[in-house]
Amino acid sequence: MVKVVGVRFKKAGKVYYFDPLEYDVKKDQPVIVETARGIEFGQCVIAGKEIDDTEIVSPLKPVIRVASEADIERNRQNQTREKEAFPLCEAKILSHGLDMKLVDVEYTFDNNKVIFYFTADGRVDFRELVKDLATIFKTRIELRQIGVRDEAKMIGGIGPCGRPLCCSTWLGDFTSVSIKMAKEQNLSLNPTKISGICGRLMCCLNYEQDAYETIRRKLPRVGSIVNTSKGKGEVVGNSVVKENVKVKLNYVTEEVIETFSIYEVELLKGHYEDTFDEKDIKIDPSSVDKEDLKLIKKILKDEK
Repeated sequence: MVKVVGVRFKKAGKVYYFDPLEYDVKKDQPVIVETARGIEFGQCVIAGKEIDDTEIVSPLKPVIRVASEADIERNRQNQTREKEAFPLCEAKILSHGLDMKLVDVEYTFDNNKVIFYFTADGRVDFRELVKDLATIFKTRIELRQIGVRDEAKMIGGIGPCGRPLCCSTWLGDFTSVSIKMAKEQNLSLNPTKISGICGRLMCCLNYEQDAYETIRRKLPRVGSIVNTSKGKGEVVGNSVVKENVKVKLNYVTEEVIETFSIYEVELLKGHYEDTFDEKDIKIDPSSVDKEDLKLIKKILKDEK
């Protein structure tokens, strides 16, 4: 077991473990730590705890010190410099005629490097831009191309649900999201319904996926024959959300459709819904307009 503290460098950023050494670091305390990029200013979000050796990435970097007032002031000054550097870089991008969008600027705590984050559709030759920026800022310059999901995380915004984006408020790591999840949750493959403001599949499709998969393994497929407390019948409808099936029962004089919980029926013939295989998901071009079809194909391509 190893004693560590969890440190985060950006709001809703990934949590990294560090060796607290002899320091008694409390939660929410700012700290100065050693990272692969150099000396950095971060905030402790997980107080000292012991974890298994397999959970850390060796070598475990140390906490240099609990941040002093001078350190906190220096971090504020860096944040001011970042805001000043943004329009300067944008002006240089325009003057060089580069097809790229500046998203964020970050100064390392020791001012040894300035990192400019940008998005672009393809590769960008920014060598001349780097030379100009180095002349202006008199330090090392790094231009880092990021994806649209990272852009949404940095900028923030309001999601389709009306709440601030998960990725910019609390979601530390992006998880894999696939079109299969939307299909298994019986969602319409309409890009406006299943895509976030970043244009990719919504991260929240992943939140309940485990529950959907568990229920679908117990949910008799339409057309299956099941045994119920009222006799044998054919499944004519089912619901993952309600965890029930509609069963057509044949009585002597009439046919009746009854609703049963999936825990009250026994599969006699047929199959359970189970999970989809992505390669079997087909899009009917006649069911969506041309623009939506392009977006769906783009989503499918991006997720592979």
